[in-house]
Amino acid sequence: MIRVTRINDAELVVNSDLIEFLEAIPETMITLTTGKKIMVRESVDEIVQRVAAFKRAASARVDIQGRAAMSDGR
Repeated sequence: MIRVTRINDAELVVNSDLIEFLEAIPETMITLTTGKKIMVRESVDEIVQRVAAFKRAASARVDIQGRAAMSDGR
């Protein structure tokens, strides 16, 4: 999940797994796999960085939990 800001300054949290593509037209348009479109203030590059950071953090949590489970003999 990533936080973004709608054009009207309302904050929104988006499931990054549902992002199909991003467009800069000139505002950034997020198109979800559901077909819903969301116009936001953040740049395409900023959204890409947030998604990458979220996925890295999620992967690290899974790795830590997996290693902890293995050391417990599970």
